Amino acid sequence: MTLKACTHEKIISKGVVPELRHICAKILCHIQQLRYSDDDLFAIHLAMEEAVVNAVKHGNKQDPARNVVIEYDLSPEKIDLWVTDQGKGFDSDHLADPRLGDNIYKTCGRGVLLIRSYMDAVEYNQSGNSVHMVKLNSKSACEADKSARA
Repeated sequence: MTLKACTHEKIISKGVVPELRHICAKILCHIQQLRYSDDDLFAIHLAMEEAVVNAVKHGNKQDPARNVVIEYDLSPEKIDLWVTDQGKGFDSDHLADPRLGDNIYKTCGRGVLLIRSYMDAVEYNQSGNSVHMVKLNSKSACEADKSARA
């Protein structure tokens, strides 16, 4: 069965990675039903995983009493996805580039770069405790392009 309607959901969960991964898997199933490409699914999965782990580890400081909110709008054309933690946030514009200097050898610090690389649009709220990510359905764009040429 293929979903045709837009889906909006807001899920509030304890900031525990296994629970959040279960929520991410549910969202990925919805995306798959809308026939997003395998590349799109990979990109969304990677970005959600990084955002969730960052929310738990850096935002909520691994405090299981703190919540993480995952909210999404899903349509056949795109997904808008927000991941919000209860932490103080950070300044996303002043992160060290993990590809430069001694940062290459660090075992962390690549999540934001990966999110920005794989999603079509990424923005953080002013306090830096919420990330909004957008991924366009590449299959939808290809089909629209084919229709325009016909």
